[in-house]
Amino acid sequence: MATTEQCRKALERLAGNLARANDDVRGAAALERSVSCHLTDLDTTFTGRLVHGRIEDVTATPGPPAERAQVRLVMTGDDLVSLVDGRLDFPRAWARGRIRLEAGLRDLLRLRSLL
Repeated sequence: MATTEQCRKALERLAGNLARANDDVRGAAALERSVSCHLTDLDTTFTGRLVHGRIEDVTATPGPPAERAQVRLVMTGDDLVSLVDGRLDFPRAWARGRIRLEAGLRDLLRLRSLL
């Protein structure tokens, strides 16, 4: 089982990948939105801001998210690490219910190129 620290590092890698992404991906990630990632097996939620293709101000708190973020992910810590490492395909994991993504329709349409 992935640890909270491994998940934090995975999110840092994801943030770095977004910052170095090509123009199409960076454009899709150019949203300015609050984000949360609740890790069900660790009962921990990481929150932050997606700003100009970067994830900033990431914090971890125990339990489910205290506030409703504009973009919300729910998964296990192992799935987060596997997703960022490229070992887990997001569309398949989402279709099978391993990952839950919740956002407004407009955000989902813009984020689809990141997935």
